[in-house]
Parts: sequence; structure tokens; C-alpha cells
Amino acid sequence: MVVKADQTMHEKVMNYLSDEPALNLFIIADIENFGYETDFQEIWTDLDEAGEIQGILLRYMGNYLPYSKGTINAKDFSEIINKDTAYEMLSGKKEITEQFRPYVKFGRTKETYFAELKDNRLLNKNSSREGIQKAELQDVDSLIELKLQIKEFSIRATARQSLDQALKTKTGRTYFMKEDNIVVSCASTTAENSLSAMIVGVCSHPEKRNQGLATLCMEALCQDVLLEGKTLCLFYDNPKAGSIYKRLGFKDIGMWSMNYPVHMTVSENDTTQEPLVK
Repeated sequence: MVVKADQTMHEKVMNYLSDEPALNLFIIADIENFGYETDFQEIWTDLDEAGEIQGILLRYMGNYLPYSKGTINAKDFSEIINKDTAYEMLSGKKEITEQFRPYVKFGRTKETYFAELKDNRLLNKNSSREGIQKAELQDVDSLIELKLQIKEFSIRATARQSLDQALKTKTGRTYFMKEDNIVVSCASTTAENSLSAMIVGVCSHPEKRNQGLATLCMEALCQDVLLEGKTLCLFYDNPKAGSIYKRLGFKDIGMWSMNYPVHMTVSENDTTQEPLVK
């Protein structure tokens, strides 16, 4: 039975999601940030006869995120999605989103690898932190200037606002390095919540690549987030980049699937997060 969740179900919802904090990064972050009583976000739960949760569907504006530990009630959840004329995307672990195909018509699908880091055993704990800074609001313009020079990045018009908001709300942090007062490398988190965080925007200036600068930023960032008891995760679609992350201890936990309706026109570079570049 599908029912709309409210604050009284919060503990039960979070307990269900917490078994896989990386996979549920976006759902957990959205619930912690916006709760159950907004016009742009809704959460539904599928309950069994004993009232236990068997699946969850979250709507954030036109984006839908489903989750289940096994078979999801795709048929009933799809009725909610198909009634929404503002539906823009259904995303989640591939094994879950695939169960919606008989009920929701997808016009285009984009898939990326999804990797997770739970401990720091493979991180270089002795790597130098000299020159690594944690971004403050006054650093936003310099960070955006670096990102604009990364040809692999598709920088949206709202990028500066998003970075500014992440720092203000502490839902993201950025570690960076400067040379001659210019930002030359950085690594960031996004969608930080009480259980998990996602690594995004790992990059170095085109003239400073292959010097290990971005790796130093990322190692420091990962160590600090892990020390807070959080799980880290990231998307990647480049096997070469994937091999770098695996050397740091990240392990593949599945494919992340982003599915767009027929009426959506989506750029090939459009993803839920920035790509990652060393």
C-alpha cells in the first residue's frame, strides 16, 4: 500500500534508507534539508500489511528518486509519476529504475558507474596538506574561474549560485590549492547529509595536470569526511578515472541510471553532477 509520508514517519524512513547511505545520498539529503511539508518535495512509502516500509519514492520538483532493498512497487509508484505533467527525470540504481520501464515511458537514458568509499585504509595518510585550503564564500568566484577552464565540465548558469548555497548551508565543501594567487586544483562534495556525501568537481588547471594536485585535494577531503563517520560516493563514466578512484579505495556498487521522458531535450553533457577530471 502506497501512502504519503509525513514527519511522524521520519524515524522509520531514515532507518530504512540508512542501510545504504551512498545509494540514498540524494534522498537523505533532500529529506534532511527540506522535510515533508513543502510544495516542491513529496515522499511516498510502500507499506506491507505489518506497516513496514518496502520501498520509497521521493519527488524533488520534477525529479523522482525511487529506492527499495529488493523488488519495488513500480506499478503503483508509476501512477504517481505519470500524473505529474512536470516530470523531468527518474534516477536511481539501475536495478531499481529498470523495474519502472513497463509503466513509465523513457525517451532517453544515461548511465554512469557508481562507486563508494567507506574507510580510509587506501588513502595516503602521510600525504602533504601544505597549501590545501578549505573554501569560504570569498573563494567562490576563483573556483568558478577554474571550472570554466575545464573543457570536460558542462558549467551551468547556476553553478556559482549552487556553490555559494552549498557552502552557506554546509551541504557541500571544497578543498583547493593556489599558485600565484590563482586556484589550480580542487575537489568538492555535494549533497552532504548526516550519513553520506558525494565527491564532485575534482580537477586541475589544464597547465597543472599530471602533478597530483587534485589527488592531494581529494585525499584530504575524503579523510576529513570519513572521520565524521560519513560514507563517500561518486559517479564516473571514464574507466581511466575509475582506476584512479579505486586506488584510493572506492569500490563499484552498481550503475546509476538517469531516465528522461520523451518530451525532454537533454544535452549529452547533462548529468546530475559534474564529471570528474584529474
